[in-house]
Amino acid sequence: MNMEEADSSAGMSQGECMDRITKSLKDPTVRFLRKQMEQAGCPVWGRLLMAANCKNKDIAGGYSSRNGITVCCNRLSSQDEINQVLIHELVHAYDDCRAKNMDWKNCAHHACSEIRANHLSGDCHYKRELFRGFMTIRGHEQECVRRRALKSVKNNPYCSDVAAKDAIAAVWDVCYEDTSPFDRAP
Repeated sequence: MNMEEADSSAGMSQGECMDRITKSLKDPTVRFLRKQMEQAGCPVWGRLLMAANCKNKDIAGGYSSRNGITVCCNRLSSQDEINQVLIHELVHAYDDCRAKNMDWKNCAHHACSEIRANHLSGDCHYKRELFRGFMTIRGHEQECVRRRALKSVKNNPYCSDVAAKDAIAAVWDVCYEDTSPFDRAP
């Protein structure tokens, strides 16, 4: 499972979380990604979005080919955080749909999807990075994408720390430049 790193630990109830997930489905970027997936033959139904209490304190959500998208309610406290998790995980779902042969055990496949999800979801917007305590004047977005992608791929039990780092380096240029289904990075 590909997990999105958490920024908050205040949490909310699963009922409130499900209400906010439903509200997120109206977000323009979420709607756009769902439409693109439908056009690619992979509709995103409500049953593929699951609210859960996650034990790992470092994650806010995740995507699995079999289980869909999990939103870690106990790690999120705002509508914006739910929107971000859904957008990030929908990029993974889009990659899974588009690739047809996506292998999450393959470190390069996982690295590419993490690079894309962190780059295209707005996870590395300078305001979010400032809130997290990470900020440089130049190159913050690429540094953030690398850092967050590396953290996720290292959590893949099939990828050692060295394999994760090597995979990110190997696929960086192609995957960072791949903004599909967007015309450019949002």
